[in-house]
Amino acid sequence: MEPVGYAELLEQVKVRVRTSRVQAARAVNTELVGLYWQIGRLILGRQESEGWGTKVIGRLAADLRAEFPGMRGLSQRSLVYMRPCTAAFDEPLAQQPAAQVPWGHIMVLLDKVTDHEAMKWYAERAVEHGWSRAVLTHHVATNRHMRVGAAPNNFPATLAPVESDLAGRGRGRFDCSSVPALAGHGTTISPPGA
Repeated sequence: MEPVGYAELLEQVKVRVRTSRVQAARAVNTELVGLYWQIGRLILGRQESEGWGTKVIGRLAADLRAEFPGMRGLSQRSLVYMRPCTAAFDEPLAQQPAAQVPWGHIMVLLDKVTDHEAMKWYAERAVEHGWSRAVLTHHVATNRHMRVGAAPNNFPATLAPVESDLAGRGRGRFDCSSVPALAGHGTTISPPGA
């Protein structure tokens, strides 16, 4: 027999555990991205002062993987990206929105976005909306930063954030059967041009 209120306690604890796990993962990610920026700064400095080439990066990657065998993110490819990351974000990355997105997102931004302000915009939106790397890549490829705000709407003021983002995309059909006042009326609303 279950004590009174036990199910509620269990749910509260589960929610707190899940929330803490997400916060811990974000903190670790931010620290790692900051570390990668610092490594990029060190590599950039040595390449400029010593004239080191790319062979040094390969050797550095091998030595770092030998020293930290279970750590991801120390491959030659990642080290190569750390240098332009430092150049693209001239102040410590930990103080910028890009520090809150995974390293793979930053690699996409470095590969596909040349404008620093656009990079910052995409990083901010990826954090705000929780974009996956595939979604970020799609938005970059379609120049979303140039399209947002082009059509006036009141979605952010009248809808919850998730619904606002979905409505703002203007894709698909919105079935009103889940709205209690409209349920059973068979009403669907199609965005313009759908």
